[in-house]
Amino acid sequence: MRQSITILGIESSCDDTAAAIVRDGPEGRQILANVVEGQTSLHAAFGGVVPEIAARAHAERVDGCVSKAMAEAGLGFGDLDAVAVTAGPGLIGGVMAGVMCGKGISAATGLPLIGVNHLAGHALTPRLTDGLEFPYIMLLVSGGHCQYLRVDGADDFTRLGGSIDDAPGEAFDKVAKLLGLPQPGGPAVEAAARKGDAKRFALPRPLMDRPGCDMSFSGLKTALLRARDKVIAEKGGLTLADRADLCAGFQAAVTDVFAEKTRRALALAPVGALAVAGGVAANLAIRAELETVCAAAGVRFLAPPLALCTDNAAMIAWAGIERFRTGARDDLTLSARPRWPLDQSSPALLGSGKKGAKL
Repeated sequence: MRQSITILGIESSCDDTAAAIVRDGPEGRQILANVVEGQTSLHAAFGGVVPEIAARAHAERVDGCVSKAMAEAGLGFGDLDAVAVTAGPGLIGGVMAGVMCGKGISAATGLPLIGVNHLAGHALTPRLTDGLEFPYIMLLVSGGHCQYLRVDGADDFTRLGGSIDDAPGEAFDKVAKLLGLPQPGGPAVEAAARKGDAKRFALPRPLMDRPGCDMSFSGLKTALLRARDKVIAEKGGLTLADRADLCAGFQAAVTDVFAEKTRRALALAPVGALAVAGGVAANLAIRAELETVCAAAGVRFLAPPLALCTDNAAMIAWAGIERFRTGARDDLTLSARPRWPLDQSSPALLGSGKKGAKL
């Protein structure tokens, strides 16, 4: 009989402070608690996440999130088998806040400590929500990351391609800012796009003329900026319809890129399923197109519930369970890492520098 394992997860890599408790055993996979405290109001005036503000908020909130999760699950530390914490990649101040909290709990209780790669948390989420078997392809699309990964095990990832510049979530946020829409930009652009004409502006589909699964979103964002400026020069400003059409055109371009690159990824690494995760995976238009591509290829399509697409600690707890079962353990020398590629063998997409590869 499969041994029951219960793990506390802690996540603080960007602007969501989270704690969760997940159990895996004979009764199946259970999320016993999942607490997330966002910081949208703290960063709203700045048009994006301010790392220093985020780090301070994490330091102030992470203990409270852990306490809420423990209370929600009705458990004490003696009922846990380990504590898992995001050790990177992410905004270093926030990652440090979570790592130090995890270390403190481990030192005080004697619980094993497991450092988790934030990207692995997203990549393994379909195994928590749907029991998906290895191997499968994961499209990880978020505010800071964009990769196609072949997932063969809890610590076995092969990158098939990714963004060579802006992540799609970052591009959505920047487009929202260019058009005077509120942050976070993804939901705002998606909402405006529903009312727009996607064919009005001829926006590019970058890197479609090159083989492989790499993507680029920086040039698309610049093309939208030029289209916006042309409208402003002609009309003296933007109407709501102009904004909606620009959003629709941008979203359609991103969707087309994902559709074509997904076809290529499935051809490169034939598997039985493709899953999508990360904040941009909450975009319903992108989801629908990916589902169509998978249906045409005869491949199962999976997308976690929307609440588990964005940053959360349940995915960190689950990744901790996966690593715990393989015998992985860390100690109090665990360090926070701003950069931590899942695929250690492939060349870095975004360059290295003194701190190592970004992706």
